[in-house]
Amino acid sequence: MLKQIKETVDFLAPKINQKPEVGIVLGSGLGGLVNEIEIEHEFHYSDIPHFPVSTVEGHSGKLIFGKLAGKNVVTMQGRFHYYEGYTLQQVTYPIRIMQQLGIKNLTLSNASGGVNPTYQIGDLMILDDHINLLPANPLTGLNLNDFGPRFPDMSEPYDKKLIDIASQVAKKNSFRCHVGVYAAVSGPCFETRAEYKYIRTIGADTVGMSTVPEVIVARHMSIPCFAMSIITDLGGMEEVQTVSHEEVLQVANEAEGRMTTIFKEVISKM
Repeated sequence: MLKQIKETVDFLAPKINQKPEVGIVLGSGLGGLVNEIEIEHEFHYSDIPHFPVSTVEGHSGKLIFGKLAGKNVVTMQGRFHYYEGYTLQQVTYPIRIMQQLGIKNLTLSNASGGVNPTYQIGDLMILDDHINLLPANPLTGLNLNDFGPRFPDMSEPYDKKLIDIASQVAKKNSFRCHVGVYAAVSGPCFETRAEYKYIRTIGADTVGMSTVPEVIVARHMSIPCFAMSIITDLGGMEEVQTVSHEEVLQVANEAEGRMTTIFKEVISKM
């Protein structure tokens, strides 16, 4: 992997003007934040050595460099998932590349299902902790000592200062926004009623199929993280509700503007 990382960085670094300070990972239906970026360079994933390729609707598959909120940023417009058949090392490979290119903070977004009964479709949630229910860990195998320790601390996966800033922005704008726990599962099925109940019972407020692997790898490299969910569907409630990926994308698109407002202000204060 170290050889591959070097080859990817050697391909990208000479082509960009400035080192990015902030990494951004955009999830399902949330790619519109790039409209706020002063784009300087963009690369299709298929053109980047050793990069996986997005296979999911709502994930465009571009690595974008530019400026947002006064900061140099590198943005993944579309992420990778375990359920696409990639290993968790492949899923998190771009985070290693971002770190080698210079990022000091990582921000992430996702669409998730709400299991907290007080949540409503279209609400936002700021992550302050997570539960990894994926069948593996991206740090499994030989440790990359150049990046971080064998046993990284995960007592604060999400940066408290950035959580406070985001909460204040949401309050100022009267957004329905919660702070809570995200559970990551493998997918690609949406959960059964019993699974939703289990996920709520063990302490999660939302459930999704991403974000946690990227955060684990970022924290392995001591990069502060900030992440938000859009609640696109509800699970484990009294009435059974069916859900489709198209409905998830629709809700995500409708809530995208509110999340963009919070992201921009949080990034400006990093």
